[in-house]
Amino acid sequence: MVSESLRLAWQVVVRNWTVYRKDFLANISPSIADPALILLALGFGLSPFIGEIDGLSYAGYLAPGMIATIALFTAFFECSYGFYVTLTFESVFKAMLTTPIGVNEVILGEFIWVFIRAALMALGVSIVLLAFGLLPNPAALVWCPLLAGLVSLSCGGIGLIASSFVRNINQFQTIYSFLISPIFYLSGIFFPVSGIPVLEYVVQFSPFYHGVRLIQMTVWGNGVFVTYLWHGTILLAFTLVLGAVAFHRIRKRLVQ
Repeated sequence: MVSESLRLAWQVVVRNWTVYRKDFLANISPSIADPALILLALGFGLSPFIGEIDGLSYAGYLAPGMIATIALFTAFFECSYGFYVTLTFESVFKAMLTTPIGVNEVILGEFIWVFIRAALMALGVSIVLLAFGLLPNPAALVWCPLLAGLVSLSCGGIGLIASSFVRNINQFQTIYSFLISPIFYLSGIFFPVSGIPVLEYVVQFSPFYHGVRLIQMTVWGNGVFVTYLWHGTILLAFTLVLGAVAFHRIRKRLVQ
């Protein structure tokens, strides 16, 4: 039963890949260009003026955040705008539900797809960082794509939950402005949040912050087991909760 469900969910992944590869360059351009421009403009541009943070150049401090960034934006846009268009304008999921593929397989397939896509994109960014000498721990090439995939599940869950609430596609702009942008800018990518009053406690409620910390420690090679365990446990808890809510909300939306 489980194997059959996974096989059907994989068909959803195959369908998404078939559509995605038709405009492969156009699809990957924003995900690659934005982190690259941030790294070039802020990382290399501001490094001479900012100096070092925790013994790292500013480019070195910023680099791991680019891996987390690509996971955040890949997951959110795929599971919000992408899912909404596929559901509402293309009616693809309704067509799928006339086949042996059920609601659970549709949602599970979306999560598997976003995990694979985010992991591969993170691997590409990690290779670029390695080429620029911004990946001091080579083992991060293996671990960062997996961590990015984990980050994408919680961020994808946010996107799916948003898709279940919006009444038109323009309402995603509100979610982006007041939820996604704050967790992006205030999750420790651009500056350390520890020691900043209020903010250091507020970020604990962001799954993205814990993903950023895991990726930073992996890239810099300075993490300790207890810290990995803390951030990993919380990120996994967020993933399970957001995933469960997304399953519940999207199920109701698909069977309407």
